[in-house]
Amino acid sequence: IGVEDHAGRVDHGSKASVGQQPGALGDHLTEHRRIGVHGISRLDSLAKLIQLFPRGIDCGRVGYVVHRRGKALHRRERPKPLLNGIGLRTLGEVGHSPSSHRTPERREYSQPVATTPERVRLTTLSHGAGCACKISAADLREALRDLPAPADPSLLVGAATADDAAVYRLRPDLALVQSADFFTPIVDDPYDFGRIAAANAMSDIYAMGAEPMLALNLVAFSLAEHGHEILGEILRGGQELADLAGVAIGGGHSIDDPEPKYGMSVTGTVHPGAVITNAGGRPGDQLFLTKPIGGGLVTTAAKRGLADEALIDRAIAVMTELNADASRAAVAADANAMTDVTGFGLLGHLHELCAASGVTAQVQAAAVPAIEGVDTLAADERCVAGGSKRNAADAERFTYWSPEVSPGRRVLLTDAMTSGGLLVAVPAERSSEAPGVRIGELVEGPPGEIRVA
Repeated sequence: IGVEDHAGRVDHGSKASVGQQPGALGDHLTEHRRIGVHGISRLDSLAKLIQLFPRGIDCGRVGYVVHRRGKALHRRERPKPLLNGIGLRTLGEVGHSPSSHRTPERREYSQPVATTPERVRLTTLSHGAGCACKISAADLREALRDLPAPADPSLLVGAATADDAAVYRLRPDLALVQSADFFTPIVDDPYDFGRIAAANAMSDIYAMGAEPMLALNLVAFSLAEHGHEILGEILRGGQELADLAGVAIGGGHSIDDPEPKYGMSVTGTVHPGAVITNAGGRPGDQLFLTKPIGGGLVTTAAKRGLADEALIDRAIAVMTELNADASRAAVAADANAMTDVTGFGLLGHLHELCAASGVTAQVQAAAVPAIEGVDTLAADERCVAGGSKRNAADAERFTYWSPEVSPGRRVLLTDAMTSGGLLVAVPAERSSEAPGVRIGELVEGPPGEIRVA
């Protein structure tokens, strides 16, 4: 049960105070009204007694959201008698003064009412956000250290080079490219969460110079706690991005989990001779980045109520953009190496490319594009995700910083991005055809080393 404003946003906070959730029902609303739930049937194990303290001045702009057996009864569908008939009663229905409150009647109802939230803040349900929840690169290297290398000669790309996807040759002119990616909610809106997760999963295929063809949904979700509608919106977002990419969703797998997670296993195809790995970089190659970074800062700030809506919208636009066109442009420019920038940050993924290619990278910090408005967040410790801090610690092993590089830029270059752009190494003579913004170059030097000026 929640309180819905004129824009359809719903507050489910048990003791939501003014300003606690900026924008949830409008910062200008200052009065309090109280809704009581009475006569909950003991036969309904899902029903909970919830007391909400929504903000509302204009009673005509606030409505109740009621779920009956998983079906939402919207304002236009349920007159006031229906509300009273199923056990809901308002306190201080007209006035805002405590003296106008009256004791509600106790009413029983025959049909159980489930109080599953319709618009719960998804980011409050997870310990982290998006790709910032990845196991750190250092810990992952330790966990994989003793695993035997596969001996199948048809496996063209495996885990040895920490590439974006596996590549398996089916025949001389056809190879499968396969990857899986899923994470906890990075934004509160379930539809946007689904779109971001789908774009992020398909990016691994694009990063190999391949075309995605088929996807399977990967879902961890508690229907009992969060309801069918939220899951449906997540899957709808994923479906929309898959349709945009021309990818068929053939089904998937789900488990019951109170901490939501969503993503996809994606399969693509490519000619075995046309695969672009992260191991083909050469000295002299120019480095290009196709999307601005800083999404991890924005989403962490949003989770903690420190980012405005315009900045969040800009980050969502970046994260839901497919890397399809950038990948095809990189292929056309004869890129020697490519990877996407996600949870390990720009420097972490560049390090993997350099280590696999046996080269050093030089990066111009000021040239790296960032989401507009994110530089301010980089100066606020509260906006730095735990995954980004782990990235920064790991980067100290292989990164040499010029004294001119500001602390904020250092934070930005190790920011744990979700559904970031492609990092492309293109021969110097083809750099005019490369997608994105030039941020540096590959040079001879210790494999994996990065110098930031």
